[in-house]
Amino acid sequence: MAIGGKTIDEALASLSDMTAGAVPIKKEEHLARVARAQAFMREQGVAAIYINAGANLTYFTGTRWHASERMVGAILPASGAIEYIAPAFEESTLKDFMLVDGPVNCWEEHESPYQLFIDTLGRMGIAPDAGAAPRIGICESAAFFIYDGIRPLAAGYALENASLVTAHCRTRKSANEIALMQRAKDMTMAVHVAAASILREGISTTEVEQFIDRAHRKVGASGSYFVIVLFGEATAYPHGVSYVQTLKPGDTVLIDTGCKLHNYISDITRTYVYGEISERQRSVWNSEKKAQLAAFEAAQLGVPCEAVDQAARRALEEDGFGPGYKLPGLPHRTGHGIGLDIHEWPYLVGGNKTLLDVGMCFSNEPMICIPGEFGVRHEDHFYMTESGPKWFTEPAHSIDDPFGLNL
Repeated sequence: MAIGGKTIDEALASLSDMTAGAVPIKKEEHLARVARAQAFMREQGVAAIYINAGANLTYFTGTRWHASERMVGAILPASGAIEYIAPAFEESTLKDFMLVDGPVNCWEEHESPYQLFIDTLGRMGIAPDAGAAPRIGICESAAFFIYDGIRPLAAGYALENASLVTAHCRTRKSANEIALMQRAKDMTMAVHVAAASILREGISTTEVEQFIDRAHRKVGASGSYFVIVLFGEATAYPHGVSYVQTLKPGDTVLIDTGCKLHNYISDITRTYVYGEISERQRSVWNSEKKAQLAAFEAAQLGVPCEAVDQAARRALEEDGFGPGYKLPGLPHRTGHGIGLDIHEWPYLVGGNKTLLDVGMCFSNEPMICIPGEFGVRHEDHFYMTESGPKWFTEPAHSIDDPFGLNL
């Protein structure tokens, strides 16, 4: 039985570590990323980019460092070696986390890291001259205070958004990245099946959330990266409600969760019914499946991202939802990119002219929200191959057998 029927201990016993053979991104791939970024920068006429602590620093250098109130990051020049910027007291720790080595330019607590940044650019040979101002990309994820500190010192430089470079590189995943995401999604899919099996009348959303965290640990993750569990009318709210719910027969159940594996993220949603299924629930569930398939089929190489969103909305409008963002219907974009960040470029949304390319990865989740009743979200992810889109996880089979266990 897919929905209910197992104790928590039985469900946990059905799971085992799934991380064997999963290989983190190695130094060689980080170096290849740096080289690709530099070639693109030279092509675009960008002199250097500042990469702030966080996902971008991890992507290019393998250095895992959380952004904080102190400026920590790296300067990637269009040609030459990467260099780091950090507080002096963090130098040895930063070096310990590095995969891609480089000099660390240090500032003491009373000194300006922003002046150090400008001085370092000059020493690296990136300085204003009588010609055009050197274009310097500032990491799009950096806090405003970093840009605000650099700006008044950057006379003669042209500051711009570094996403021209970072997004260009990160949106096109390598085979190694896709393999890590595939494994993370397989892990979360196993957790979804287990979570559905413990449902019983009176169980709370909090109990299910706690189980999902334990289940993610059982399959080898450090726990849930995030988890949303909703019952009944609360399922009509995409990112949840402020109160705990308890499960009743006939409730719609929506569970959205994911984990991390070697920094790469999974994110899967399943919606089904506990107990007897009404015709209304069945009809909306099937409309959601239809819209998800329409989006997938529209996702072809060279097609703009917005066309995928449009395809999902057309399918929903055919069944009486919308139009546009109007409720009952789909109140948000059809999908988002995913990788080191759970939401990253490109986005499947109206107005996004980015053309689908090999290696791009997306969620596909054209949720139907019906305030006062329930919501249905099928969320699976796909990636673009030379022959078109390919699912990471197969979509939910049917409302009667959402996990396809009875096939």
